Amino acid sequence: MSRADSQQISLLFNQHGPRVYRRALRLLGNPADAEEATQEIFIRAFRSAGSFRQQSQMTTWLYQIATNYCLNLIRDRSRRTALHDEHVAPLADDASRSEQVRPDDVVLLRRLLADADERQAAAAVYVFLDGMSHDEAASVLGVSKRTVGNLLERFQEWANARTAGGAEVPTPPPERKPSGFLGFGRKRS
Repeated sequence: MSRADSQQISLLFNQHGPRVYRRALRLLGNPADAEEATQEIFIRAFRSAGSFRQQSQMTTWLYQIATNYCLNLIRDRSRRTALHDEHVAPLADDASRSEQVRPDDVVLLRRLLADADERQAAAAVYVFLDGMSHDEAASVLGVSKRTVGNLLERFQEWANARTAGGAEVPTPPPERKPSGFLGFGRKRS
């Protein structure tokens, strides 16, 4: 790697590093993993700099790389180890569930994302975890708003079926408007 290349990576990292790190931390849940992922994300971004289209912001492009990389890590981690099962407590069917996201829900969501369809998982992360609107997620994913809705619906059906054997995915009480999946994000149109 040339000195100019090192300087370009350093400049890119100084401008966007903290955001990418927060993104990785949110998805991976571990500071050490997030730091390592952040480094790898910037290396990948530099290697694929030619694929960056000026149609979107640099931050959006880096978020896509970060999301895909972290989802792949989660999937790989899922395949290699069964540690999730040791730490996941069965979800109680609690009708009086608060709007706050519970740690068990975060672990369950990560476990589900590890096995979910890639496009559905990405839509779920953007809308349920990041709180993006369907329009915003559609823009990042490069699909229509309707496609985002369809991806989320299929993800929720798949997740409900997946968790039906052990623990049901809690749903908010009927008098309250649903706030998303497992209390993540807001369903905005």
